[in-house]
Amino acid sequence: MAAEITAGIGKKGNVRKPDLINKLDGFNGDVNMACIIPREDGVISVSDDKTLRVWLKRDTGQFWPSICHSLPSEGSSLFYNGETQRLFVGLDNGTISEFKLTEDFNRMTLTRDYLAHQGRVTSVKFTLNCEWVLSCARDKYFQWHCSETGRRLGGYQTSAWCLCLEFDEQSKYVFVGDYAGQISVLKISQSSFDVIITLKGHSGSVRSLAWDVERSLLFSGSFDQSVIVWDIGSRQGTAFELQGHHDKVQALAYAHGCKQLITGSDDGITGIWNMDVKRIETPQWEECDACQKCSEPFFWNFRKMWEEKKIGNRQHHCRKCGKAICNKCSTKRSTIPPMGYEYEVRVCDDCFGNITDDEKAPLATFHDVRHQVLYMHLEETRKMLLTVGKDRVVKLWDLSSVLH
Repeated sequence: MAAEITAGIGKKGNVRKPDLINKLDGFNGDVNMACIIPREDGVISVSDDKTLRVWLKRDTGQFWPSICHSLPSEGSSLFYNGETQRLFVGLDNGTISEFKLTEDFNRMTLTRDYLAHQGRVTSVKFTLNCEWVLSCARDKYFQWHCSETGRRLGGYQTSAWCLCLEFDEQSKYVFVGDYAGQISVLKISQSSFDVIITLKGHSGSVRSLAWDVERSLLFSGSFDQSVIVWDIGSRQGTAFELQGHHDKVQALAYAHGCKQLITGSDDGITGIWNMDVKRIETPQWEECDACQKCSEPFFWNFRKMWEEKKIGNRQHHCRKCGKAICNKCSTKRSTIPPMGYEYEVRVCDDCFGNITDDEKAPLATFHDVRHQVLYMHLEETRKMLLTVGKDRVVKLWDLSSVLH
């Protein structure tokens, strides 16, 4: 059956927003991952109905599967290398299958199976320069294999399910996000690895990662509704928060040319963040037994409450200075875009008076994509974005008006 196609939404006036140009549905199971085929009007998808599909746009304007391949298990992840037309598919049973596609995308052959994991493969990458296949899975392992021989080169076990990974070819750094909210940073070689650091900052599972190779910035999206920007290059542990979503952040994509980060969430909103601006590091929240502005005791400070015959207050924190404050000293709310707060957050009255109009100017835009985004893939050269939703629909967007 042909996938349904919805025409693109035309631009109105000077409003900048993603334009919906195509929509693929008709899947018999949840779509777990999909990607745009470089330089082609095509999409590759894997889903829980155990099918691997290659969709090509026909002269009629519809997308038809030129390949519909039955997999031995649910397809959970994929990676396509356009230069060699090699496709790597991670399966629910822990296997990674490598396929070779023909030039017309009408046939493919199975090259090799990698018996990499004992659980659902959540992410797979291929680096042509190193000839490595990197993967992580719910068996708590990150593994890497030689794509020329199929031989396992090494592995690393984390403390929780591995959910996503990124790789920097130049430094050979691997970043693995897990269910516990941590990111393991490893430096790997042909036969060994070193654990560099474990990044801790999220209070929910890390579901997606993106890498800025030019500035050595790592972006992590989490179930705690936030995105953290880790400055790996400075080696100073600097972290910037981006707060703009009101539900789990499931997907990230980074446009290297214009230095903009795209975020997708369960709230059905896509955020486009300008990362070519000076950001302010999020302050550490201070702890105190009394308000650091008016000295009123907090409710656990029994001694001071007894001495002053007062009922204690609830502790809050100013998002700008990080001080522990009571409700009476933080009656104001403000956006602080340089710190990543694109919606109004609690600030103390002193900080509120010091925030200028320039500091309140938004540094991100948010767009309704009308489905809960599970995964995104950006084709930056054509400024096309693919989103996979919980509604079993794959959407293609034109970002020409918003990426600049």
